[in-house]
Amino acid sequence: MMPEAPFDPLEQSERRLKDQPIPPDSTEAAADSAQAGATARATYRGASDPLFGFIIAAALSVGLTPLLPGNVELRFSLAWGALAGVSVLSWLLGNMERIDQERPENLGWGILYAVMLGIPFLVTLSQQVLAPAAARLFPGMTAGSLLAFLVFVMPLAETLFFRGLLQGQLAFWLVGLLAAMWNIVLFFPVMWQSVTDLPAVAVVIAALLLMMNLLYVYVRKRNGLASSWICQIVANLIILYIPFLQ
Repeated sequence: MMPEAPFDPLEQSERRLKDQPIPPDSTEAAADSAQAGATARATYRGASDPLFGFIIAAALSVGLTPLLPGNVELRFSLAWGALAGVSVLSWLLGNMERIDQERPENLGWGILYAVMLGIPFLVTLSQQVLAPAAARLFPGMTAGSLLAFLVFVMPLAETLFFRGLLQGQLAFWLVGLLAAMWNIVLFFPVMWQSVTDLPAVAVVIAALLLMMNLLYVYVRKRNGLASSWICQIVANLIILYIPFLQ
């Protein structure tokens, strides 16, 4: 009869380790956990409600109506600045879509669509509707100040907010309607006397604003954000700035 081997605690612990399943690599698990945490944080940061920003900007626009008619430029700057501020914060802290490297043909399409919309209105309604409307929408402004608003301030704020932030979460036609409502809330108090005295002209202006904004969201969907941006700049120059100079 063979003598029993002496008890070896080290050998027994090694045997138990062999029988247990091998745990995953701690480094790989930590990396996966960090990546999941980063994804969760990015999703959380981008989960802000852009409609809340729209309501704040619209309320600010209405609340600033006592500044009229003497401080039209200040009211426009603060209202469009509120839109731009919400968009920039979402761009910095959230997951709003960035402007990619655009192809020249997309920018060309934006210019072409603006020309196709603006030239017929400029030819048919310039003297009867567009020129009086531009003078009433931007009373007391110099040509240089209006050019800065139409080329830089207005397209920057509205493109980043409506076509950049809002269109990523809502249907494009609904974004066009909201943008048209924003323009009506912003512009009509400036020309309120004309709105009440000439309701037919006010209806034409509202329809034109709706068509312009539906065009911008369509161009954004078809050709990208930068194309929509340049489309609004060109349309502003044709429909608003040229009649203002006449």
